[in-house]
Amino acid sequence: MDKLGKPFLQLITLMVGLLALASVLVGVIGLAIYLAYSGFSPLEEEKIELAEVTKVELPKIIPLMDPVGMWQAPDWSKVDEEPNAESIKYGKELIANTAEYLGPNGKVRKISNGMNCQNCHLQAGTVPLGNNYSAVSSTYPKVRGRSGKMEDIPKRINDCFERSLNGEGLAVSSKEMIAMVAYMEWLGKDVQKGEKPKGVGIYEVPLLDRAADPIKGKSIYVRQCQSCHMEDGLGVPKSDGSGYTYPPLWGANSYNQGAGLFRMSRFAGYVKANMPFGATYERPMLSDEEAWDVAAYVNSLDRPSKDLTGDWPDISKKPMDHPFGPYSDSFPESQHKFGPFQPIQAAKAGK
Repeated sequence: MDKLGKPFLQLITLMVGLLALASVLVGVIGLAIYLAYSGFSPLEEEKIELAEVTKVELPKIIPLMDPVGMWQAPDWSKVDEEPNAESIKYGKELIANTAEYLGPNGKVRKISNGMNCQNCHLQAGTVPLGNNYSAVSSTYPKVRGRSGKMEDIPKRINDCFERSLNGEGLAVSSKEMIAMVAYMEWLGKDVQKGEKPKGVGIYEVPLLDRAADPIKGKSIYVRQCQSCHMEDGLGVPKSDGSGYTYPPLWGANSYNQGAGLFRMSRFAGYVKANMPFGATYERPMLSDEEAWDVAAYVNSLDRPSKDLTGDWPDISKKPMDHPFGPYSDSFPESQHKFGPFQPIQAAKAGK
């Protein structure tokens, strides 16, 4: 009997355990059914919470300008219909790949620093608010305050060679100059004389109520610009020595102190609408403050100098951010370079 009694007791114990487990399972299933019918769903609540967090974190992107009516370059596929098509095409090639033809190792001449015209005039001068050439043909010749003289398109092109490309000018009668002028005139062929189309030039960033800060600008440069232009700002040269994949922003091979982008407002406007890589005027990535501060950082660093004693013969016409005196006002060079600029503008307006 003892031999039979022990297994019997074990069987009874097992059955009681199974019965208890079944009771628990029935309770859990019943509770789940009850919660489901009552509308409670932990997973749904998690989805709602996640959606709310995502909604809050999405930044609102505001275009710098309404794209309706924005200037667009003529249809390139129709360029062969022009009587000087070959010259126009060569002009575009020179703008896009200036260094290959006219850089330190140029196959035509060696007269510039290795940068391309389109480093400052994006996509061969065709991008809205990318310093495009849309109004070149319609507004030149004209008197420019910087020289105090009447200037034509070749003079303006040579200014860029001598300043932004820190080099020498082209002969006005050269094949290269004729081609570049032809290309710019073709780009503006649909713009009426004297007019400036929507999206011309560089975006005007609203002024700060403080001076632009190079220290803040350095942190922005590290986050947004360094991956292309490098920590030392010297860019990424092409392996064949024909120019740069990403151009230098300072140093011996960058633009000199006479270039337009050395003015704080010009640099800030350029990066606001076009930088970092992937930004456009419709989807800007930098805030106004970031654009001003990174401009202050980049333009506070060493670069080639140029004799500017002939610039702005009428000093009263100097822009607010021309960083070299003398001035017709009492503000110091440091304020003319970094701002704040509102007091300078107010003084010029007689307020």
